[in-house]
This record gives sequence, structure tokens and C-alpha cells, in this order.
Amino acid sequence: MAFKTTLGRILGDHPLAAPDVGKEWTDAGTQREARQLKHRAEGDSRTVPCAPELVRFLRSHLASFPPDKDGRLFSGINGGDLPTITYRRAWDKARVEVLTEAEYASPLGKRIYDLRHACLSTWLNAGVPPTQVAAWAGHSVDVLLKIYAKCIVGQDETAKRRISEALGEA
Repeated sequence: MAFKTTLGRILGDHPLAAPDVGKEWTDAGTQREARQLKHRAEGDSRTVPCAPELVRFLRSHLASFPPDKDGRLFSGINGGDLPTITYRRAWDKARVEVLTEAEYASPLGKRIYDLRHACLSTWLNAGVPPTQVAAWAGHSVDVLLKIYAKCIVGQDETAKRRISEALGEA
């Protein structure tokens, strides 16, 4: 599976975030606070690879439901932000549909954010260099390895083979 596109090419670059942090934590008393992406200069963005299946899904969605005037891919019924509870409920329903009872009861994919952890762990386990994964994730290598080093498994034999090859051994 080749990664021939990025989300930026599909959606356009939107270097702002509006995390749902709660009214008590924002200066304006709103549920969300629009701000720059963490650790990036104003207007800065990053390229992240996107799997072909997701590209097809997003393009199909965009053909039927173009982004709103603010560039949002998913909007609330009356425009604006999609309420957090809406996507949390949809995520919970999806987990019920695809996971066994034991998997559902476990922390597996409990939060939508867990998809990020699964993605980065998959990339690291696939042998993508940590420097590249960190760049795509918007982390430093130090932060990436502090969080994800325990997720890297099953690479001992591959690593030993690469060392032997680098030393010119058969």
C-alpha cells in the first residue's frame, strides 16, 4: 500500500486547532479555544501520510459533503463545531459494532485519541525511523520514544540482521 497523498492535499492546510477543553479553561468562556498547533509557528503546518483507503473515504465524503465555509470537514447541524458528545457517541457505537465484549471492556480504543497512539505505534513497529514518525506526529524524537518505546516489539531479529549486513557479514 503506497501513501500517495497526505491529508493536506485532500483537505487543504488548516494550521489551527480548536480543542474541546471546557468553558472553565478558556479565556473567552467557550467550550473550545482556537489556537495554533502545539510547538509550531503561526501558519505553520506539517505533512502526514494518509492511507489510500482513508483517502478514498475522505474524497467520497467531500464529494457529498464539501467542507463548510470555515473549512470544517464535519460540522454541527447548524454549522460550526461538531459537539464533542456527538463524535464520542459515534465512536462508542463503532467500538460496540467491531470489538468483542472483552475488547470493548478493555482500554482498547477507549478514546478517539487512542487512534493516534495506534497509528504511531504501527509506524514504529513497521520500522519507520523514529525521526520520521516524530516529524509526522509533531513530536520531538525524545518525546516520541518516551511515550512509544514500549510499543516497539518483535524487531530483534530484523535489527540483528541489519547490523550484520552493515558490518558486511553474511
